[in-house]
Amino acid sequence: MQAEQSSLFRRLLFGFSAVTLFVALGGFLYVAWEARETQRSRTASENSAHARELLMHLADIGDQPQRLRQAAEALEAVRAEMFRQLDYHSQVRVRVWQRGALVYNSKPALPEALPLPGTEHEGNAWVQAVERDAASGLVVERSHEVDDRWMLSFSGVSFLLRSTIFSLPLLLLPAWFIIGMGLKPLRAFASAIENRSAQDLTPLPDTSYRELSPLVTAINHLMARLRRRIEHEHEFLSDAAHELKTPLAAIQINAHLLQSPNGDAQRHAEVSAGLRDGVARANHLVQQLLSLERARSDAEEALPVLALETLVRDRLAAAAPLAVQRGIDIDFHADSPCERPLHQETVWALVDNLISNAIKYSPENGRIAVRLMPREGGGCRLSFSDQGPGIAEGLRQRVFERFYRIPGQAQSGSGLGLAIAERAAARNGASIRLDAGPEGRGLLVTVDFS
Repeated sequence: MQAEQSSLFRRLLFGFSAVTLFVALGGFLYVAWEARETQRSRTASENSAHARELLMHLADIGDQPQRLRQAAEALEAVRAEMFRQLDYHSQVRVRVWQRGALVYNSKPALPEALPLPGTEHEGNAWVQAVERDAASGLVVERSHEVDDRWMLSFSGVSFLLRSTIFSLPLLLLPAWFIIGMGLKPLRAFASAIENRSAQDLTPLPDTSYRELSPLVTAINHLMARLRRRIEHEHEFLSDAAHELKTPLAAIQINAHLLQSPNGDAQRHAEVSAGLRDGVARANHLVQQLLSLERARSDAEEALPVLALETLVRDRLAAAAPLAVQRGIDIDFHADSPCERPLHQETVWALVDNLISNAIKYSPENGRIAVRLMPREGGGCRLSFSDQGPGIAEGLRQRVFERFYRIPGQAQSGSGLGLAIAERAAARNGASIRLDAGPEGRGLLVTVDFS
C-alpha cells in the first residue's frame, strides 16, 4: 500500500502560519514587557505627584494631628471612590508622619515593608514615593501596587493577542492564494513533461524562474544521458546487424551444402571447415561487439582501487597459449606497482585486444615487450611493442574507427580491436597513442593512466 504523500502546499502554508505565530508570540512578549515597564514608570510618576499633592493639602494643618488625620482620610476616601468607579483594583497605602510620629495609615493590615520592583517576592510589586516638608515636619509616604500579573492572566493575554488572533485568518487567506499562485509554474512544468511523448528527449526550454532553473538543468542533463544511451543502443544494434550478415550468410550456405546429398568426402570436409570458421567468426564478432558496448558504457559507479600490474599479468598469462603456438616470446616488466581506481572488465578488454593484435601481427618466433612504468608528473604508462609490420603514420588515427581495416591486410579480423581498446582506456581515465616501434620496426602502443 502506497504511503500518503505529503503536500508541499500544506508545508509552505504551515511554515507561514508557524512564522506568523512565532512573530505574534515575540510581539506579545515584547508588548507585555513594555507594558509592565511603562506601567511601573507611569505609576511611579503618579504616585509621586499624589504624595506631593497630599503634602500640600496637609502642610497648613501639620501642627493639628486630629485634623491632619481627618483630612488625609477624606482625601483618600475621595480617591478610593474615583478608583472604584474606574474599576481599578490595585491597592494604595498612604502613611503620614508628623515630626517622626505616625499619625495616619490607610492600610494598617499591610506589612511594614512592601516588596519593591527588582526584589524577589511573590505577587505584585509596589512602587513607593516619599515627600517631606521641613517647615511642618510632615512626611508623606504613598505606596502603590503595580499589577504585573494581569498581563499573564487570561484577560491580559487575550487583550494583547486579540488583534493577532482576529487577523490570522485574514493573513492565511492571502497566503493560501499567494502560495497557490507561486506553485503554479511548477504544476505547469510538470504538466509539460507529462504531455511529452516517450520519443521526445529534446532539452526543456529555459525557465524565467530562478528557483526552477536547477530542476530544468538537472532534467536536461538526465535526458541528454538517456539520449546518448539510446543512440548507443541503436548504434550497437545497427553494427551487430551489419557485421553479422556476412558470417551468418556463410553459415547458411555451408549448412545448405552439408544437406546436399551430392559431393565427395573431401568436399564435405571443406564445407564443414567453412561452417566452423563461420561460426567462430560470428562468435568472435559478437564477443567484440559486447566488449565495445561495455567499454563505452556511461557507468558512474565509484571504481575500486586495483593493482594494474596484477590485471596485466593475468591477461598476458591467458594469452600465452596463443603466443606459444606461434613461437612468440612475451616479455613483461613492471618498474613499480601501480594502484589506481580501475574498472576491471574494461582493463581486461584493453589488454586482451592489444596483446591479441600484437600476437596476430608479429612474425613467428618474434618478441613482444610489455612494460609498466611511472609517468612524469604522476600516473602510470603501459606500453606494448611488437615486431610486426606496424601502421603507417597517416592511418594511426583511422584505425580507432569502428570496423576500419587497413587496406590490403591479410590477417582476418573485425576491425573493432583498437576501437575497444580506445574506449576501454577512456573508461579508466587513460589515453592511448600509436607510434613506430624501436628502430622504426613494428608498432608501439602507449596507454597513459593519469
